[in-house]
Amino acid sequence: MTVAPRRVDRIVRDPRFDQLVPSGARLVPLADGGVWFEGPVYVPADDAVIWSDVRRNVVHRWSEADGVTDLHRPSDFSNGHTLDHDGHVLACEHGPRRIARYERDGTRTTVVDRYEGRRLNSPNDLVVASDGAIWFTDPPYGIIDDREGYKADSELDGCFVFRFDRATGDLTVATDLLVHPNGIAFSPDERTLYVSDTSRGVEAGHHHIVAFDVVEGRRLERPRVLKVIDPGVSDGFRIDVDGNIWTSAGDGIHVLDPDGTELGRVLLPETASNCAFGGADGRRLFITATSTLWSIEVGIRGAVTPWVDKATPAA
Repeated sequence: MTVAPRRVDRIVRDPRFDQLVPSGARLVPLADGGVWFEGPVYVPADDAVIWSDVRRNVVHRWSEADGVTDLHRPSDFSNGHTLDHDGHVLACEHGPRRIARYERDGTRTTVVDRYEGRRLNSPNDLVVASDGAIWFTDPPYGIIDDREGYKADSELDGCFVFRFDRATGDLTVATDLLVHPNGIAFSPDERTLYVSDTSRGVEAGHHHIVAFDVVEGRRLERPRVLKVIDPGVSDGFRIDVDGNIWTSAGDGIHVLDPDGTELGRVLLPETASNCAFGGADGRRLFITATSTLWSIEVGIRGAVTPWVDKATPAA
C-alpha cells in the first residue's frame, strides 16, 4: 500500500452534513494500483469487502485478517455486486452478459442472461428488493468495445432497467426511459427507486439521477430528475437509513437528502465510481475511486444492513 490515511477533505453545503461526515473523519486506503475499481459490497459473514477491477478482469477481496486477495481472476469483467437474502454475492458480469451468483464452493452460476430469448447488453449494477426480486441496469458499456467486456452488437431494442422475479423466472422491463441506466438503489421503504443515467456523449450527455415511484413492488411511475451530478456522473450510489443518497461523482462522493438537496461532499483525489456501507455496525463506507479502495467511518449506517438490524435498534 503506497497511499497513506488522511483526514477527509469535505465540502459542507448543509449543517446536517456534519453529523454524517464529521470534520475529524479519516479516509483510509485499503487497496490501490487498480485500473477501474467498481462494485464494492460488504460481506458480513466474512467481515470482508469485495469489489471489481473491471478493466483488469479481476474481483478482489479485502479483510482486516487477510488484506487484499484475488477472489476471481478472470472475473468475466464483473462490475456491480450485491447480496441476496441468503447472503450469496450476486454479480453483474459483462463478459457473459449476465447476472451471476457466487456459490459457496467458489463456482459461479447464471441467474439470468436473456430477455425474451435475446442476450442482455451488459448488466452493470443491481439491488435486491425485500420480496427477493432483482432489479438491475443494462447499459452497453461491456459491448461497445473490448475494455470492459467483448465488443458486440446489442440484441435488444435499447438499454433497460429490468426486474427479475426469482420465484417465477419472469424478467420484465421496469423502464425504458433512460438512455444508459447505471447506478440503482431503493429508498429504505422501497417506495422510490433511484436510477442514474450516465450516457455521456449521447444526445448531449446525461449525468443525472432519476427517481421513480414504485407501485405494488413491480411498476415504476412518475419519473423525475432528482439531481444533476457535476462534475462527473453518478456511476453508483447507496442509501442510508434516513434515505440520504451517497453517490459517486467526478470529485468524490456527494451526499444528497431524499429531495435531492446536496448536503456535502467527500473529496477524493480520483474519480469515484461506487460505494457501499459495511462494517460491524453498518457505519463504514467503502468507496471505489478509479485505482483505490477507500474506507471512512461515517455517522450513519446504510439502509440495507440486516446483520446490524438483528442485534441493534435502528439508527
